[in-house]
Amino acid sequence: MSARLALAVPRLPRLDPLGALLTALGAAALVLLPFVVLKPNRILPGEPVAMLAALPGWGAFACQAILALAALAALAASNARVRLTAALFGVVAVALALGAAADALTPAGNRVVRVAPGAAVWVLLTCLGLLATDAITRLSPGPASRVLFLALFIGVAGLALVHGTFDNLSVMREYTVNADRFAREARQHVWLAFGSLTAAFIVALPLGILCHRAPRLRAPVLGVLNVIQTIPAIALFGILMAPLASLAAAVPLAAALGIRGVGAAPAAVALFLYSLLPIAANTVAGLKRVPRTVVEAARGMGLTEWQVLGAIELVLALPVILTGVRIVLVQNIGMVTVAALIGGGGLGTFVFQGIGQTAIDLVLLGAIPVVALAFSAAVVLDALIEIRDRART
Repeated sequence: MSARLALAVPRLPRLDPLGALLTALGAAALVLLPFVVLKPNRILPGEPVAMLAALPGWGAFACQAILALAALAALAASNARVRLTAALFGVVAVALALGAAADALTPAGNRVVRVAPGAAVWVLLTCLGLLATDAITRLSPGPASRVLFLALFIGVAGLALVHGTFDNLSVMREYTVNADRFAREARQHVWLAFGSLTAAFIVALPLGILCHRAPRLRAPVLGVLNVIQTIPAIALFGILMAPLASLAAAVPLAAALGIRGVGAAPAAVALFLYSLLPIAANTVAGLKRVPRTVVEAARGMGLTEWQVLGAIELVLALPVILTGVRIVLVQNIGMVTVAALIGGGGLGTFVFQGIGQTAIDLVLLGAIPVVALAFSAAVVLDALIEIRDRART
């Protein structure tokens, strides 16, 4: 009888541990933390405002209802697509609520008041982002799908910015004031990151091949590059300032080309030096992974050493080499931010200017694009590495 009763009782769904943690954090943030911060200007501290006070009743109810559905999916749904859809709808709901709150709290025609995201927004977006990441991991999408998803996300975000959905948000107010300078510093940031990577690849790839072919050189060469890698970025920038300033003073042509003790030159040289080790070491590791039987078979077919290197070894080692390129690119995108301290320009200019002025919105204007650029570069290169790795197998 007891066994029949046990079978008749419906079994409750098993709660997802990660979903339970994220739901608890999100609910606590929504109840205890401010949704936005209303500031009289860009510098003075502001007044915390809860979601119910910042939005009309229907807007707050709609956002909370969508977040409740996302929490339900996080807790009980095992289907990865359902979890991903719920997380994306949650992100859209929080973003639209944030834009609506900025519009509602900003007086008409007022260009001084600032409405900044509150702690609740950052916690909610982090929880929803982790939920989406967990769902994507469970789905294990292919490289093309990941790049397509990234492009779609960037497209939707770009349309929202162009439409003016977030125009009254504090960070967008800062962008409006600094639009021309932002475009210039963004170009400088990209140029320093990709330019130093290109120069390092041209040097490090042959260096890695040489270390592979001449094992006696491997330890000293990689050891020197490893020592350079251990020097803190700001220290290396400072070390390079003196010799570059002397070079500019002694060689007028160098000064005419923009080589000086401060500015982009020491930043580019430092980034170039930092980029050598990952590419060279990964080139050595990739070439070591190439099966010797394949190399011997190619030589037996009459291929020269250069043909074996170009058509066999480098092709098979390419996924590992690209992994080093990915490390360097993401590293450089972040390190260019520090180059602003020595006049190198880039988006770090807004970060340090905002720190100096105690203007958090200006800091975010520089920091958010750096994070987005590094994340996008990592996704694209990871997809490219996976494609090449599949082709290799």
